[in-house]
Amino acid sequence: MAQHAILRFEKRKAGPAGALEAHHERTKEQYASNPDIDTDRSRDNFHIIRPTQKYRREIDSRIKAAGCRTRKDSTMFVDTLITASPDFFTGRSRREVQAYFTEAAAFIERKVGRGNIFSAVVHMDEKTPHLHLCFTPITKDGRLSAKEILGNRAQLSRWQDEFHAHMNRAFPGLQRGESALVTKRKHIPTWLFKQSIDLTRQQRAIEKAISEIGVLNAGKKRDEVLELVGPYFSRLEQHLGQMQKYQATIDYLTQENAGLKEKVRDEKSIQKQMEVLTLKKENERLRRFVNSIPPEIRQALREQQRGQRHPKDYQR
Repeated sequence: MAQHAILRFEKRKAGPAGALEAHHERTKEQYASNPDIDTDRSRDNFHIIRPTQKYRREIDSRIKAAGCRTRKDSTMFVDTLITASPDFFTGRSRREVQAYFTEAAAFIERKVGRGNIFSAVVHMDEKTPHLHLCFTPITKDGRLSAKEILGNRAQLSRWQDEFHAHMNRAFPGLQRGESALVTKRKHIPTWLFKQSIDLTRQQRAIEKAISEIGVLNAGKKRDEVLELVGPYFSRLEQHLGQMQKYQATIDYLTQENAGLKEKVRDEKSIQKQMEVLTLKKENERLRRFVNSIPPEIRQALREQQRGQRHPKDYQR
């Protein structure tokens, strides 16, 4: 399965700084909103850059020192989430995980300036390790401008290109992921969800037909199965190819960490996240189903697809 390096930016005013600090720095005693947090493992979390004071004071002091002019609607800081597809971390040692996030932080530092970053903490106490890195978007000439630092969609795409190139040098094989500010252009279409449901429904019919194959009806039932499986495999292959186009978006939306759950508050967003998670699980089940087809059926299907014989000619 493809493994993606994932980079996400969230523009923030000063208001949420306290709540984000409580989450990032693990100052709460309980995390009812995110049951995935295993507080017994929180001791494994680590800082790449540790804040020297409260987030709000870090933000205010940097903006004041730079002499930045602010407006009511100014982006005061950027909350950056960096992770990778869950499979990427499977089997990796703590040292390798630390190396991944240290490389990622070095990339952000080179892009925005070390003086702008006031916290970079890695959470190891959830299902997928991830880095929360916060910085003030202060330009080299002393202006507060998230727009200039992050840019438009074209500039964000260049961010992703550079991030992928940087991470891939240390961890070859990673594929280019996408920022949450860019993934909107890869909105997963409704028809893809419906297509997955339809294929799952057909899967059940094929499983039922396979289970009914016996000694006395082997030839007839094999013919029925082949008539079902032939067109089904063709549709399934096309569907999985279409799914691949949206894999980076799916990986991003199914990251099981508070970096997403704490920020996804509205009901529609939560519903969408659950739909995508269901889509991912259904398609993993479809792949497993393909592998579970009896070898003789798969062989007969391959011969059928090569046009060697018609399904009705198959006998046990």
